[in-house]
Amino acid sequence: MSTHDARPGGRTAVAISVSDRSSDGRREDESGRRLVAALRALGFVVDDAPVLIPDGIDTVAGAIREAVTAGHRLVVTTGGTGIGPRDLTPEGTRQVITRENPGLAELMRREGARHTPYAAASRGVVGVVDWSAEQGVGGTLVVNLPGRPSAVDEDMAVLGPLLGHLLDQVAGGDH
Repeated sequence: MSTHDARPGGRTAVAISVSDRSSDGRREDESGRRLVAALRALGFVVDDAPVLIPDGIDTVAGAIREAVTAGHRLVVTTGGTGIGPRDLTPEGTRQVITRENPGLAELMRREGARHTPYAAASRGVVGVVDWSAEQGVGGTLVVNLPGRPSAVDEDMAVLGPLLGHLLDQVAGGDH
């Protein structure tokens, strides 16, 4: 039985906060805290604190792989989506996802632009990691959010109403 099925409530998610400064204690992880709260408000079982990792392709890819291996159907990252030299969350995510969904990423950027023009600078991706035969039918939806705390709130408000349908589709449900 996967972690997805074994936990109370049945809908589990992993929040991953990607930040050099937060992971080494120089800054409080406000975005990760907000992401955990947003996921819980949507009915997901999620750990009290996000997985906190430094920026980097390998750290992001490793954290996503770990969540997928554990059987989680939803992984949401915050941070590392800009154009700075250490903003490598999309590159790490692309190493793991099987299929990309550019429409969802564009929807979040478009809606974010209603709040700030900086939303256009996000390079975040959305995609699916198809599960291996050992894990069963379906896969894991992976979503990259910017690291700005208000962007987490804004993007989760856009994504929230779609998640039931998206996760049903990833699990092999009908249209």
